[in-house]
Amino acid sequence: RHTPEIEQEVSLLAQKKIGITFVPHLIPMDRGILSSIYVQLNKKMKTEELLNAFQECYEGEPFIRIYPKGKLPNTKDVRGSNFCDIGLVVNESGDRAVIVTAIDNLVKGASGEAIQNMNIMLGYPETLGLDVIPLAP
Repeated sequence: RHTPEIEQEVSLLAQKKIGITFVPHLIPMDRGILSSIYVQLNKKMKTEELLNAFQECYEGEPFIRIYPKGKLPNTKDVRGSNFCDIGLVVNESGDRAVIVTAIDNLVKGASGEAIQNMNIMLGYPETLGLDVIPLAP
């Protein structure tokens, strides 16, 4: 059910029709989403170059953390937070990449996202009320 939404938003960003393959995996845990995104690169590049592009793109975003080369995110690092952690690796030939993201879907994917958007709409600091979040479960 998410594939059409993802394709729509990615196509808007790319300004052309983009098709994706989205395969969710359910595992027995109470919160968290770890995604693996496989991409064909438009030009050959190294992991460092793609990391630099991500760092530049998300510079100043308070809830995005880009991991350094060789480190990938996991759900325990975002538990109870509004963070989206991002790590990536480019293959040896430089034409494909795997991007790994982790969020706590009960915060970033739901209530935390709503609070963040409300803060922005009302002119409050984006991080207001989201620095420390109590956990249950």
